[in-house]
Amino acid sequence: MYSRMLVLRFPKAEVEKPIVCYLAKDFDLTFNILKATILPRKEGVMVLELSGARKDFNKGVQYLKNCGVQVQAVGQEIKRNRSKCTHCGACTAVCPTGALSIKRPEMTVAFNQKKCSVCGLCVPGCPPRAMEVRTVASSILK
Repeated sequence: MYSRMLVLRFPKAEVEKPIVCYLAKDFDLTFNILKATILPRKEGVMVLELSGARKDFNKGVQYLKNCGVQVQAVGQEIKRNRSKCTHCGACTAVCPTGALSIKRPEMTVAFNQKKCSVCGLCVPGCPPRAMEVRTVASSILK
């Protein structure tokens, strides 16, 4: 099973088409939409995790590109500044993937970066601003 977090940018002419649904139907891929801003007659942006066999994954990405969709690997990561963290737990309430959780019985916040989808909800949800978005090298998938 191959899995990658992707940023898809849909051109205006394609936003009303069910392009992503065909990834499951025609290429046997599963997807989890993490964040999306898609408006009629405007460019659409979607962050998703795409999973499946490597061969099917590559065919699905090529299909997206043939539809005019720009495909990029996620180019950011979330980091926790341990010196700022007060372990209040506010970030755990907004984390959709469980990357942030309360460690018991210590009652401290644990951050599992492997589970993080880089949705960014924890950044404004953290009162002491211990959660930060950092840019990492991002490559356009071929």
